[in-house]
Amino acid sequence: MAEWDVWRWLGFERPVAEREVLDSVLDVLEHLEPARARYVAGFAYLLGRIAGADSHVDAGETALMKRLVMEEGGLSDGEAEAVVRLALDDHRRFGGTHNLIVTRELADVTTAEQRLGILRCLFAMSAADASVQVVEDNEIRRITQELKIEHADFVRARMEVREHLAVLRSRGTP
Repeated sequence: MAEWDVWRWLGFERPVAEREVLDSVLDVLEHLEPARARYVAGFAYLLGRIAGADSHVDAGETALMKRLVMEEGGLSDGEAEAVVRLALDDHRRFGGTHNLIVTRELADVTTAEQRLGILRCLFAMSAADASVQVVEDNEIRRITQELKIEHADFVRARMEVREHLAVLRSRGTP
């Protein structure tokens, strides 16, 4: 019996190769230069990672993801909607182990300035519902480490959304 047949027999999906995680998004972005398409796909995936950090993605988060992906990728409304849908689906299906793969690839192909822009977008994503939950804050911290962003830069970006930090409100700080 072939290896993949055993996986199916056990009720599991076939393991996904590292590069396959973003391929569904890349199909929508085929008109972009390949490196740019991979960047936009990775960017959308990270937004989905934050939107789904609390195990719930609401309409406001989806709308913000779409707007950010449209702006960052220079995409049409329909393209951005497809990219967001696929990125959220990829994150739900592959999350966990593939999170590091996607983030490392972005770290390799982005400038320090681009990574800081991504960081600000991640905090904007987490504050979309006017409350940065601890789980979202922690996930952004993990991403900054994976992107090799300095802790001081994380703190500066976090301060931009301080009024939305749930951890501060739970302690009685305004």
